[in-house]
Amino acid sequence: MAEPTPRRNEPRLRPAPLLFEPAEAAADPEHFFALESIDDPRALLARATELTQAFRAAADRAVEFQAIAAAQLADPRRFDRLTPADIAERAEWTEDYAKKMVEFGRDLMRGEGEGRTTADPL
Repeated sequence: MAEPTPRRNEPRLRPAPLLFEPAEAAADPEHFFALESIDDPRALLARATELTQAFRAAADRAVEFQAIAAAQLADPRRFDRLTPADIAERAEWTEDYAKKMVEFGRDLMRGEGEGRTTADPL
């Protein structure tokens, strides 16, 4: 099962493995990480829960990296810095959300975003 995001001085635990999905299996809409082949409802619930937590952890980390990238792209010290509108367009966000992500990324880069329980900047 995935573990919560550690604080600054704790080692980061890795989420449960998502297991490789072969191309032919991924093309089958009924096939999803072999969950359809698990007959025991207890085992099915356990594995589905592991996958849910792993996907959430992966999504949270991806949002953190998006925020850091947005903050770096908006850095006024960059000669090629982007405006929040430019970042919003590239990331398919609203301009208001881009501004919040830039600020969230700055917090993360300063080490201030560690206390959040989720990667959502809102």
